[in-house]
Amino acid sequence: MIKAGNFKPRFIFLYCLTTLLGLLIIGRLFDLQIVKAESYKERANRQFVTPKNLLFNRGAIYFSNKDDVRPVAASMQLTYKITINPKQITEPEVVFEKLNQITEIDQADFLKKVEKKLDPYEEIKTRLDEVTAKQIENLKITGVSVYKEKWRFYPGGDSASQVLGFIGFKGDKLIGRYGIERQYEDVLSRTNDGAYVNFFAEVFSAIGKNVSKNNVEGDIVLSIDSNVQKFAEEQVDDITTKYAAEMAGVIVMDPQTGEIIAMASSPRFNPNDFKDVESLGLFQNPLVERVYEYGSVIKPLVVAAAIDEGVITPETRYTDNGSVTVADKTIKNFDGKARGNVPMQTVLDQSLNTGMVFIEQKMGTQLFRSKMLNYEFDKKTGIDLPGEVVGLIANLKGPSPVGYATASFGQGIAFSSITAAKAFSSIANGGYLVTPTITKGYANKSGEIIPFEKTTPKQVLKPETSKTVTDMLVHVFEQYGNGAYKMEHYSIAAKTGTAQIAKEGASGYEEDKYTHSFFAFFPASKPKYLVFYTLRNPRGASFASQTLIGPFTELAKYLIHYYQIPPDR
Repeated sequence: MIKAGNFKPRFIFLYCLTTLLGLLIIGRLFDLQIVKAESYKERANRQFVTPKNLLFNRGAIYFSNKDDVRPVAASMQLTYKITINPKQITEPEVVFEKLNQITEIDQADFLKKVEKKLDPYEEIKTRLDEVTAKQIENLKITGVSVYKEKWRFYPGGDSASQVLGFIGFKGDKLIGRYGIERQYEDVLSRTNDGAYVNFFAEVFSAIGKNVSKNNVEGDIVLSIDSNVQKFAEEQVDDITTKYAAEMAGVIVMDPQTGEIIAMASSPRFNPNDFKDVESLGLFQNPLVERVYEYGSVIKPLVVAAAIDEGVITPETRYTDNGSVTVADKTIKNFDGKARGNVPMQTVLDQSLNTGMVFIEQKMGTQLFRSKMLNYEFDKKTGIDLPGEVVGLIANLKGPSPVGYATASFGQGIAFSSITAAKAFSSIANGGYLVTPTITKGYANKSGEIIPFEKTTPKQVLKPETSKTVTDMLVHVFEQYGNGAYKMEHYSIAAKTGTAQIAKEGASGYEEDKYTHSFFAFFPASKPKYLVFYTLRNPRGASFASQTLIGPFTELAKYLIHYYQIPPDR
């Protein structure tokens, strides 16, 4: 017989235990029915899946925009496909006619596949909508089947294709092959195994289990603004066409944080139909995976390095004779003309090569090398994209005085566009090298964005140096076109560059091939955006001032209006 005094504590204990288990079960039901609903829907769909493959699944990729909306950059699309068992097709022509009346089918391909009598499975057509699939199914043709399929869909077509990349087979597994798809394969890839276990086993096995950081699954949210990206892509397409150029690209970056707002290049490819691409090089991101000699656009970085060490000031003067001899090489200004006794501001205004050699020699080889390497031209920027290349800067490490002299005006050294943009940011943001990032983070199941870990910016210039060089570059911009591009209420710091293109597999430079470049940041007093253009081998225009300043002013006006950037003067 149970005593009354002992019954009450036992009852309370059993009541608490039952309540606790009930709460655990309710919580797990929410997880399975709401959080994992898509996975269980996937299980139900398996009856429609081809014998060869399970329904493929993968996390989404999103763009950003100023209104905190996340336009889809890449997602999974559910469609249908027609397959045949050739052995069961006894009247190929009749079957073809019936199918072709509903959806257009390649007759030669169909008849070729029907001949494979030993193969029980041949795909005839993919990516059909549900209405078409049901029409085919209702024909009830022996040997013809309709299955569901999922495929990777890029709603923007070729937009940001060299940033996004695509997925493809590696062996028998679909994985990210380029771009974000490859960079964040571990976050975007999905496994269905965990969703198909006994319900009660899930309830109790999850108790006390920690979430592993190595098994993060989510959707990727890019820092790229879809609207700015579209505007930039239209621009570089127009530039490429107008000047019959090999490539045009532009990077729009927040110089304070390193976030990439747009990364546009032309030509591009459509990742929905990447099999049609003839050259594999088109899959590469030319702003990250290739290096270029940039020429005069690099001059502000050299001027900043010299000012930072107290070697020169904007008022320092030198005598320009139109050319200077270093060792056995004569280096000339772009026009070969002499300016006489001029200050450093004129060196930037008129982009004088002789003035840059003067600065390099005044700094001395060791200091010049040290300050230039401080910009990390010989290192990867750390941008979260695959395939990044390091700069080719042997001339900054060798014994040749000519190599150092030409490096002072951006020839004989080469690096990627993203490397250059990172270096320019140090002038715009008070002297810091910020790591470029293309993503804001990953979105978990509740939609919350979890930022990826960021590196600490490295200071390479004093804040006062940054301010001084910014003021010099504002003066430079307002001289272009005799002041035609100056904006009344916005100060803009900028510099153009025109560089010869080195011969492939031989020494020296091509006669009439050039790389044009242009960087700017604004409002100069408190920069919101840094813009960097690269134009490879344009025809019909000799200098970057002719090809790139006009497009930049249009992009700047667009950004000012789109983001409602307040004036700084």
